[in-house]
Amino acid sequence: MASSLFAEIQSLATEQRNPRSMEIDTASVRDILEIINTEDHKVPIAVREELPYVEQAVEIVVDAFRQGGRLFYVGAGTSGRLGVVDASECPPTFGTPPEMVQGLIAGGREAMFQAQEGAEDVEENGAQDLRAAGVRPPDVVCGIAASRRTPYVVGAVRYARSIGCKTLFVTCNPRSSFDLDVDVAICPVVGPEVIMGSTRMKSGTAQKLVLNMITTASMIRLGKVYENMMIDLQMTNKKLVERSKRIVMTVTGLDYDAAGAVLEQAGGHVKTALVMALTGADRDEARRRLEAAGGFVRPAIQGSIPG
Repeated sequence: MASSLFAEIQSLATEQRNPRSMEIDTASVRDILEIINTEDHKVPIAVREELPYVEQAVEIVVDAFRQGGRLFYVGAGTSGRLGVVDASECPPTFGTPPEMVQGLIAGGREAMFQAQEGAEDVEENGAQDLRAAGVRPPDVVCGIAASRRTPYVVGAVRYARSIGCKTLFVTCNPRSSFDLDVDVAICPVVGPEVIMGSTRMKSGTAQKLVLNMITTASMIRLGKVYENMMIDLQMTNKKLVERSKRIVMTVTGLDYDAAGAVLEQAGGHVKTALVMALTGADRDEARRRLEAAGGFVRPAIQGSIPG
């Protein structure tokens, strides 16, 4: 007799067979690629339909950041890796401290590189990892699970909610079947995978798009972007050093050497360099302007305070 877990998995949208790829095992390489590519086109459409919920999630995250809170992604397998990747890219891109956005994956660090089978099957493991990370309000916990049912993720989200944290959830099963108590559920339904149950494909792509939106939009709302340029990046490698110079050159009209000089005077901080170059302020005055403007460059240049 089939188990209840078997019945649960069998009913998930992410576990259905895709009628458009039934003969993929006999297809040519070109046909295989066209099938995959055609299915991938459905992903951004599914994500677009969830934008109102992504917007709600961003508002929650921004509010938490302004209160000194952190964002924790929690997932297993592909979902967990996507959370870790998005979190790890925030410091070099936006100049955030490493603890501000964190990714937790079932099985720990080793699971990033090799599947740790069974690590996701216990709810308490998720709760324990959040306790170990010192999660508390106003932190936000975002569960990521294509199926919604991953015990590790469910356990983490339930624990977070029990201690008063705001909770988000990103899943690729329909909202109509979502039955977990969270503040915001984001449910891009991408349809059955080309290979049945292989949620590293369309589901993984959809999850990555959503996570990119959450952190990018949040950082923009915190003043870490000027026009469409990242201005709080950390000059931690040669590429980022040169990108910083290019940003200063683009915004101010300075040449390469002058941009490098003002960056050096600003202690390598792009925002400070921009305010210095555009207002004639020294480093201390530029920093004062930025602090008064809440970290936003436009009002710091104009001498006004954002609403």
